[in-house]
Amino acid sequence: MSIYDTRIWRILVPLSDNSVKIAMSFLSIQNVVKSYENKIAVNGVSFDIPQGCIYGLLGPNGAGKTSLIRIITTITRQDSGSVFINGEKLNEDHTRIIGYMPEERGLYKKMEVGEQLIYLARLRGLSKIEAKEVVNHWFEKFGVMDWLGKKVTDLSKGMQQKVQFVATVMHKPKLIILDEPFSGLDPINANLIEDEIVQLRDEGASIIFSTHRMEQVEEICDRMVLINQGKNVLEGDVSEIKQRFRENLFEVRYSGTLNTESLSKFGEIGEQSEGYFTIKFPRASTQKSLLSWLVGNDITISVFREILPSINNIFIRTVNEASLV
Repeated sequence: MSIYDTRIWRILVPLSDNSVKIAMSFLSIQNVVKSYENKIAVNGVSFDIPQGCIYGLLGPNGAGKTSLIRIITTITRQDSGSVFINGEKLNEDHTRIIGYMPEERGLYKKMEVGEQLIYLARLRGLSKIEAKEVVNHWFEKFGVMDWLGKKVTDLSKGMQQKVQFVATVMHKPKLIILDEPFSGLDPINANLIEDEIVQLRDEGASIIFSTHRMEQVEEICDRMVLINQGKNVLEGDVSEIKQRFRENLFEVRYSGTLNTESLSKFGEIGEQSEGYFTIKFPRASTQKSLLSWLVGNDITISVFREILPSINNIFIRTVNEASLV
């Protein structure tokens, strides 16, 4: 039975809640456990990544992210739990549709760039002609055709990073795993790679994005999971998570003469400067009371905006709280 026949069969047969999740996800991690000697590296982690999604895999050092990536890429096997790709249990055949860019780069330093990429493409199942075409396509796209005859040792760290990215995506993988993909890149090249990641997502690839740079998560990720001490402690849509941690904190910009001491009756005052203050309201209804009071005192309001917590602050708060349990 082909994978497409399997999908039809799932539609016809009633599914459990867990089976529905697996069927709707491109990658499904179900209660995965992995131990090394006496240390539990991954402890019952579960999450689902839909097709065409940039998914942040976050956590402090030693949280279990690398162990989980090694399981997904079939480098190691889980002790228990299940991993599904496109509804099928993970197996070695799936490596052909996976592209993995590790944090520790895996290029052959003394080998010419073009020769190396063609070799890696052929390992992924491309013919020699197809390999040459796809390598030329990417290098023309990046405007670096003169790199093909250079050795990796002749390239800067940022240039090596771009070569590694091409090696990761040139066989058009359906699942792409990027571990700190912007490391060593200047802002221009970081934006270039970011644009390519978004385009790959828009073309249907599912992308696992692992980084310690939380501002990148806010900018590029659709969903995220936060792992701490081998367990997932926070998971969901990035914008929804920010809403979940909202603190009723607002920024107010104004013109006019204002006695800021009178503001404390409406909430907790934070930053203050000429024509600006932040306030944390005890309840939502207090917002209207403040606005009415400001207007009644001839204050012109130019900005009244809620300040949502950053993913960086949410990360720190969640990890600290989890460590106390």
